[in-house]
Amino acid sequence: MIVGVDGSPSSLAAVDIAAREAHLRGAQLRIVHAFSQPADLDPMIHGALAQAEQRAHDLSPDLDVARTVAAGDTLTVLRSESRHAVLAVVGRRGHGGFGDLLLGSTVVKLAAHGHCPVMVVRGRPDPQGPVLLAVDGSPAGAAAAQFAFAECALRGAPLVAMHVWNTWSEPTPYEGPADPLNVVVDLDRLRETHQRLLVDAVAGLRTAHPEVAVELRLERGRVRHALLEASREAQLLVTGARGHGGFTGMLLGSVSQALLYHADCPVTVVRRHE
Repeated sequence: MIVGVDGSPSSLAAVDIAAREAHLRGAQLRIVHAFSQPADLDPMIHGALAQAEQRAHDLSPDLDVARTVAAGDTLTVLRSESRHAVLAVVGRRGHGGFGDLLLGSTVVKLAAHGHCPVMVVRGRPDPQGPVLLAVDGSPAGAAAAQFAFAECALRGAPLVAMHVWNTWSEPTPYEGPADPLNVVVDLDRLRETHQRLLVDAVAGLRTAHPEVAVELRLERGRVRHALLEASREAQLLVTGARGHGGFTGMLLGSVSQALLYHADCPVTVVRRHE
C-alpha cells in the first residue's frame, strides 16, 4: 500500500488513513515522495517524511513502514508505484497554493490512470457511517462493488449500495410523428429495470460476504446530487472510474470527478483492469 506525501497537512492526514488501511490488510505501508529539485530533498527526508513515518507508527506501532523517494513529477511517480500496491492513498490538495487545481491536475489523473484503487482523503474529519457504493451497472462499477464489499468486511461496516436513476438519461420511444413532445415514458417499467440492476449488481457479492449487512437504496433524481448528499452520512464512498455513456477518452467519468471534488467523506475510485 502506498501514500503520497509532500509535506502538506492534507498529505499528512492521508498518512493516518493509509496507516489504518495498511493495518487492516496486514500490508506494508510505503510513504512515497516525488521531487523535481534535489535541493528540496534533504529537508523533506528529515522533515515531513520523518513526521509521516512517525505518525504511521503512532497509529499502528507494529506496522511495517518504508519510504520511497523518486525523482519526477508526482503523477508519474505515484502511477509507477501503484503497479505494486493494493491501494494508493492521497490527500485532496498539496503544496503550491492552487487549491482544487492541484486536485484536478494530479489526483483526478491518478484515479483515472493508476494501477490500483485510489483513495482520496477529503470531507469531514473522522467520518462515521456505512460504506457507500455508487452502483451504475457498468463493468467498472462491478470492480468497485468487489472493493466495497471487501472494505466493509475489513472495517466491520455495513454497506449502502445506491443506484440513482432518472428519465432524461434513458432512451425513450416516441409515439406518433417524430415530435419531442410525444415522448412516452413507462415509469413503472423503468423503476423495475433499475431495481433489477441494483439487485443484480450485488447479488453474488452478498453471497460471498454474508457478514456484510447490505442496504439497497434506489433513488430517482440527479446522480451527482444524490450521491453527494448520501456521502454526508458515509465513512467512505466507492465508485467506478467510468460508468455508462462516457466518451472513450474519458477514463474518469463526470460523476466520479464530481465526487472527488465535493464528497463529504473519503472517496475510492476503482478502475476495471482488462
